[in-house]
Amino acid sequence: MIEKLELRMNRLISFLPERKRLYFDDLEEQFQNRAILLYGPRGVGKTTFLLFMAKKQNLLYISGDDPLLLSCPLHSLIEQILMNYHGIIIDEVHSLPNWSLILKNIYDSFPNRIVWASDSSSVILRQTVVDLSRRFVLIKLPLMSLREYIYLETGKVIDRLRFPSEDLLGYATEVMRQVDVMNYFKDYREKGTRPFYTEGNFREKMMNILEKTIYYDITHFVGAVSDNHFGVMKAIISHLLYSEIPTINVESMCKEWSIGKPKLYQLLRAMEQVGLINIVPKGKVERPYSKGSKIFFADPAFYYVFEGEVGNFREAFTVFTLKEKGKIWAAKNEHEADFIFEGLKLEVGGRQKSSKSSDFVLRDDIDFPLRNVIPLWMLGMLW
Repeated sequence: MIEKLELRMNRLISFLPERKRLYFDDLEEQFQNRAILLYGPRGVGKTTFLLFMAKKQNLLYISGDDPLLLSCPLHSLIEQILMNYHGIIIDEVHSLPNWSLILKNIYDSFPNRIVWASDSSSVILRQTVVDLSRRFVLIKLPLMSLREYIYLETGKVIDRLRFPSEDLLGYATEVMRQVDVMNYFKDYREKGTRPFYTEGNFREKMMNILEKTIYYDITHFVGAVSDNHFGVMKAIISHLLYSEIPTINVESMCKEWSIGKPKLYQLLRAMEQVGLINIVPKGKVERPYSKGSKIFFADPAFYYVFEGEVGNFREAFTVFTLKEKGKIWAAKNEHEADFIFEGLKLEVGGRQKSSKSSDFVLRDDIDFPLRNVIPLWMLGMLW
């Protein structure tokens, strides 16, 4: 059995890409604990990273959804593995029955062995991490940045941007000397947020991710989901895709779909937790889904993949990038700014976007910063 698992792992390792995400270096520095739960959206490279680590540290990689694991007592198999390896990596761990109990028992029974696990959704891990929090560290792998996309395309490693403390003009000048960043940003927004774009069929794969997220991940979080609830979520997705205003009318949707507000909020919360949408409330409110919250796709590429309202890409991209670096809120007074990030007022728009009374204006379709105006592409260089 172990030989078969080794063969499968070695076969996967032999097909690892020559260039790996730049974020993997940061991730490797974080992987210092012997018990780690890695999570992140589907298709961001978790399996690739874990295979690199398995090869480097003499760990056995197994996939939780491998049918081979169902043919023998799992705990006994893992015990035998840990007799021969420094540790074990379990990908898609939630596919295993009683997975949290298995991780706990492995951790306690083998104090000198590494136990790393991953899952495509943070929901299941977060639901159980309370029981494992004294033992396991939770680490996220985000979507790919523009900086990483440029590296995969050119092999050039550009320094990351330190916003807002960086000399923005100097940074932009250095980047423009190395690459045609505006051209790469155009391609990135259409297909570059997940590394599997190199394999082709990006649109089809993104559609599959959307389907799996709705029909698989959310059911684990919400529990019983009816056909009507699936219809509500698809209606939310359709509205966010094609509406110029990035929010939903809660009362109208509840009436149209004969659903109560608590259930609608639960579905919205689930859609956010599985990494499908980002909900940006107006300040620190007790009810994060109250009226006025802005809602965007967590992956801005969806606006292009589904030929939606691409104008919302700008704000979605701003939220996606800055959310990885700090707290971002929708501005309470839209006449002053669009967002508040770490105390800074930000306005987002196209070439002609005015500054209002914001600290910074993030403009699309410009290449260099000027005074308090920052090109939108620069937010893609934060990691």
